[in-house]
Amino acid sequence: MFPATLLTLLLVFKITRSPVKAANSPISVPLTSRLHFSNGTNDLLEHDRSRMKALSNSSMRRQSLVNVPLTNNHANYGHFLTVGIGNPPKTYNLILDSGSANTWVRASKYVKTSPSFCTGQPVAVTYGTAFFYGTEWLDYVTVGPGLTVILQSIGVASEISGLRDFDGIVGIGPVALTVGTLPDLRTEPIPTVTDSLFGQGTIPENVLGIFSLPYISPKLEITGQITFGGTDPTMYNGNIEYAPTVNTGRSQNYWGVNSRITYGNREILRSTGGIVDFGTTLITLATDAYQKYQLATGTVYDSATKLLTMPEDKYGTLRNLDFHIGDQTYSLTPNGQIWPRSLNTKIRGKEGSIYLIFEDRGTSSGQDGLSDFSLGYLFMQRFYVAYDFTNSRVGFATTAFTDATTN
Repeated sequence: MFPATLLTLLLVFKITRSPVKAANSPISVPLTSRLHFSNGTNDLLEHDRSRMKALSNSSMRRQSLVNVPLTNNHANYGHFLTVGIGNPPKTYNLILDSGSANTWVRASKYVKTSPSFCTGQPVAVTYGTAFFYGTEWLDYVTVGPGLTVILQSIGVASEISGLRDFDGIVGIGPVALTVGTLPDLRTEPIPTVTDSLFGQGTIPENVLGIFSLPYISPKLEITGQITFGGTDPTMYNGNIEYAPTVNTGRSQNYWGVNSRITYGNREILRSTGGIVDFGTTLITLATDAYQKYQLATGTVYDSATKLLTMPEDKYGTLRNLDFHIGDQTYSLTPNGQIWPRSLNTKIRGKEGSIYLIFEDRGTSSGQDGLSDFSLGYLFMQRFYVAYDFTNSRVGFATTAFTDATTN
């Protein structure tokens, strides 16, 4: 068996090679991630909680501006896709966000080319306490070699609040999230980039596959890949197993699934709805589930990191945390449940200590249709995830890193 670090480097080499495209086949594009901690885990936890609050906003559909959550690259992992807009294209670094579906770029960065067309329609989206406001344009959008949308609807943001240090966003959430973002057409959805790629015959399926590498080194800029039009079987084991998205509660607006969660032989959370969210960093649990997990693991709350912690000599007592989704069980190993120890000092922790990647949602399960868990980026480092837009389902598979000991 290859050491984890060597295996990572081999996969990075594979990802960064020029994509090979067969006729109307899925195409994979590398992703980059940036890790920022301006205030330890304080900002990270606040970001995840704010995002979950936005995801659970019951007034979302009644507002003239649609509230959707956003990855905050000041506090956690920001996932970037290199996108070309225009013809010839100008390159932008856009955040990939699974909790929104609009694509937009800053007006100060936007370069108009001959096919660029302004519709004159205002467009506005709020992201928790942040927002952008601008004008809808139609333009060529290229998300990778052979992946060009002709006259994609984008927002050109002239007014922005609370969003810094990136050029814009590519939303990969369900298309329903775009309804209401054009205030003059409040009941009409805007085709997403993936919708347009599929509708224009560029990709064979309206499916996105996401592969994420565990954290190994700050020198690794390529940290995963996204596949448009299907999945990349070379990045996972066996088959993708799908579960339908939930159709009740607030998780139904996003990539939500039902799951029962157990730790060893203890039930931590009964079967309930939650979300599989690329933009959340940690695993968020409803308060009662969080408390059961803390009791089962014998961990204590650490005020410095605001995470659960345990002595290093107790690490061997950790057991798998199992997520029962559909007919399958996905086991998060003890190593998959802990924060990367090489990053402990970044979150004001102690070198060599054990910190767990869970946070308390702040409310108990089963309340008013709220999402009772969120499987964030650190979960997705251990499993391949597929978003199927056509069939409204989320798929999972194990990878070479599901049982890795990289943390």
